[in-house]
Amino acid sequence: MTTPPAAIALARSILDSPRFAGVVSVTAVGVAVGAQLIVRLVGWAGLVAMLVVLVALFAGLAWVRRREFRWLAILPVSLVAFVGWASVSVVFSNYRGATVTGVAYLLAFTAIGIGISLVRDTIQIVRAFGDVFRAALVVSLALEILSGVLIDMPLPFLDIQGDLAEFGPIQGIMGSRNQLGLLALLAVITFGTELRTRSVSRQLGIGSLVLGAAGVLLSRSPVVSAVFVAVCLAVAALYLLRRISPERRRFWQLALLAAAIVLAIAAWLVRSPLIALFSANSDLSYRLALWRRILAYVPQNPLEGWGWVGYWRPDVLPFPIFTIAGEREPTSAVNAYLDVLFQLGAIGLVIFVGLVLLTFTRSWLLAGRRRSTVFTWPALVLVALILTSLAESSMLVEYGWLMFVVCTVKAAQELSWRRAFEAMPSADEPAEAP
Repeated sequence: MTTPPAAIALARSILDSPRFAGVVSVTAVGVAVGAQLIVRLVGWAGLVAMLVVLVALFAGLAWVRRREFRWLAILPVSLVAFVGWASVSVVFSNYRGATVTGVAYLLAFTAIGIGISLVRDTIQIVRAFGDVFRAALVVSLALEILSGVLIDMPLPFLDIQGDLAEFGPIQGIMGSRNQLGLLALLAVITFGTELRTRSVSRQLGIGSLVLGAAGVLLSRSPVVSAVFVAVCLAVAALYLLRRISPERRRFWQLALLAAAIVLAIAAWLVRSPLIALFSANSDLSYRLALWRRILAYVPQNPLEGWGWVGYWRPDVLPFPIFTIAGEREPTSAVNAYLDVLFQLGAIGLVIFVGLVLLTFTRSWLLAGRRRSTVFTWPALVLVALILTSLAESSMLVEYGWLMFVVCTVKAAQELSWRRAFEAMPSADEPAEAP
């Protein structure tokens, strides 16, 4: 019979194993990506049980490695501020029960994201997301072939319409074309990073890119199509920045910022032709109608918001009021920034925008400075998430939030402003967080 000390030593050795940390990380990413599929198959109780186990495992992994971390410097203050304000919203929430569960859901994915960031390095994180994205896209296309070709009928319990024979739009396991398109776009970024860093074979890397591109094209998502163009421009910008000498890089960074502002203004001025180009008229009409209804309720709680809930609850007021005739009940404001404004008020929006800007600035500077291609992955992922958030709220929940937390923590570890009080970084290399 195993004695307690021996059992403790065995548990410690398992938790201290890099292979075990890798398995737990891949499992966590898989649960985040497949969260809604899990809910459809086993219900919310099954998903919550998985999250509880994962949080406990990451707590154990962090505990056995606790001497490796300086805990006061690990977490970005902006991330703590946003999650803290969401948690405080329980006090003034108009739907306290829903806010308690919504905050718990947010905290679970935040803890998992922090755990992954602490126990895995960036290339290992890229590989974990790459493996999960490959599996998700393969399963999605297999289900679409089953629905649209083999049996030629929808799969309502998965929200699959069976339109593959007409070349889409397809929904896969994600429930909507926009969500599948975003997943495929993030997968393309991840697969490209894997290929460039030679962390997978050339055949697997190219095959994965073809799979991801097929997902983007077959989703026929106007939102993702526009964001894909922006990501391509970001790739080109980083390609040039990484080949410029450190002495000239600051000038070109400012030039790129000015160019991005000019492009944004130009896109706004010619928005009507662009909307027609990407065939987004129907989607935009729905969004505008929903946004008008939401903005009508914001003034009732302008500073603190109505209370955090994450996914909207159709059984809790005022969310049923936002349902538009002929459309299914919305699960978000289809705009992350408006969602934050409604749920956490102007205070929450300021904190969130600050968090996003700080994370993106850190990640972009690292992508331009560091020699390894892997540092471009967080910057490009953030470009996709931030721009998609103008038309979806994916960045606030599940795998979108998990990826954002990972990018935030990794960027803070590599380029911490607090480190400046301890030592000044060199001109070409950013200081690493303690």
